[in-house]
Amino acid sequence: MTTAKPNVGAQVEQMTFAIAGQDGTVTIGAPKDRWTMLFVYRGRHCPRCKRFLNKLNAVLPQWTDVMDVAVVSADTQDKAIADKAEFGWDFDLCYGLSVDQMRALGLYVSEPLSDAETTEMFAEPGAFAIRPNGTLMLVDISNGPAARPDLEELLDGMKFNITNDRPVRGTA
Repeated sequence: MTTAKPNVGAQVEQMTFAIAGQDGTVTIGAPKDRWTMLFVYRGRHCPRCKRFLNKLNAVLPQWTDVMDVAVVSADTQDKAIADKAEFGWDFDLCYGLSVDQMRALGLYVSEPLSDAETTEMFAEPGAFAIRPNGTLMLVDISNGPAARPDLEELLDGMKFNITNDRPVRGTA
């Protein structure tokens, strides 16, 4: 099955994700007061994801001054809780991203190479800037773990987009 390119400017399909180690949830695609940046990571098995998420955590206050930040993977609750405990991340770490949700977001989906990697299909990395009205403003997706956005550049660009109410680009 192929995955469709994310439709910037369109309403994001409403999705709710459980937060590891908490009773709360994160919902995307529904109207809210603030912008949201959703980062999708491959899961506990990915060391490159850990490096990226450690970098995100180090600059998290700069991000949360501007928008809400959530991180999600297809991992189980136990794996997400183990990552949260091991790394002490401060962002909302969510779990249980389904294959249907991966496809709705336009993510690349991979099968594990072995049980040592993981046992279920998982999403490759993605970053999604979602306006308060629930529409997709900006997307960055990769088909593998090595390509990630520069967090400083991305935040700077998002501040500019938000401050200047920039229109969605790349719609054709």
